Amino acid sequence: MAAKIKKGDRVVVLAGKDKGRTGEVTKVLPTENRVLVQGVNMVQRHTRPSQADPQGGIKNKEATLHLSNVAIADANGKASRVGFRMEGDKKVRFAKTTGDVI
Repeated sequence: MAAKIKKGDRVVVLAGKDKGRTGEVTKVLPTENRVLVQGVNMVQRHTRPSQADPQGGIKNKEATLHLSNVAIADANGKASRVGFRMEGDKKVRFAKTTGDVI
């Protein structure tokens, strides 16, 4: 099945502590149905000092979100569902709210 959300897409968070925030998808994990969104769903990771990071300490990083909790942001910045249609001989994704090709 074709992916509705891909790396580089602008998405809106629909549920959770960051509901309403937007960001760019940096990584998609299709086997786990999860996405990593830049600057959204930040968590604190306690790291032990190592050779790579001699300081250690508390680091902030993004945690993944389930695909059902994000939606593509259309041209207006609102959440939109994704549809597929054929344009010539190519299959393209489009935003259902505006009809624009993503």
